[in-house]
Amino acid sequence: MASPGTSPAAGLEPFDDVYDRPDPRAYFQALGPLEYRTPGHAQQIFRRLRAALGTAGPADLTVLDLCCSYGINAALLNHDVTLEELYARYTSPAAVSMSTDELAAWDREFFASRRRRDRVRVIGLDIAARAVAYGLRTGLLAEGFAENLETAPPSPALRRAVRRTRLITVTGGASFLSHRTFRPLLTAARGPVWVAAFVLRTTSYAEIAGCLAGFGLATERALPTFPQRRFTGAREQRYAVDTVTASGQDPRGKECDGYFHAALHLSRPTSDVVTTPLDTLVVAG
Repeated sequence: MASPGTSPAAGLEPFDDVYDRPDPRAYFQALGPLEYRTPGHAQQIFRRLRAALGTAGPADLTVLDLCCSYGINAALLNHDVTLEELYARYTSPAAVSMSTDELAAWDREFFASRRRRDRVRVIGLDIAARAVAYGLRTGLLAEGFAENLETAPPSPALRRAVRRTRLITVTGGASFLSHRTFRPLLTAARGPVWVAAFVLRTTSYAEIAGCLAGFGLATERALPTFPQRRFTGAREQRYAVDTVTASGQDPRGKECDGYFHAALHLSRPTSDVVTTPLDTLVVAG
């Protein structure tokens, strides 16, 4: 498993050095100029999915966020805050002047004051141990696990933690994931699970969708696509345009305009697909 933004594809710029720092300041400082947006697009969609699952309260739903990094999706899901506010917060003179301990204390107080009544329990999973630890320190993650399921089976503690999972989310890192990550997680879950993954158009989701089908989950791809971030240069753009073209997709108005684009793939039991149409859950932002 890997944090979002890095990729095995030779055409992508690596950002490995910002995904496992003691705190998220470098992450926001590096990705802000590139207009990295995916968690912001996901915020309202994930809230709609939470509501559609029909739980009565926070204790009834566990969300597992894959490639969770510092707990950013948990922050956006459970708190009255926007991605733009997080960019401004972590790049502000006040934040830059703090130690990690001071920043973590500042964040604990900030998020506690903005916690939503419809908050849910979020578990984080990422290979970036320090990033996961920060999400735990600030109270964004109820539990966090620094494990790589692509190379090793989940720990007993992780298997126990995901038993009550109803929603699995991914906003970055799908390029690194396969059935090796999803199969043990779905096996450990006791009830039906929805899987919502934002996937770059340069990446095929077919293998993962096939794995999920083995658990009775039908995968739909939402029609709108979402700008992920600006390209770092001409090499990335050429890679993206060539890759999406080779896969039979049209890069005009998307990659040709200077941005990676991602599509939402939602996997659910067939009965849920029928009762809750995808277009009622996904609105292009």
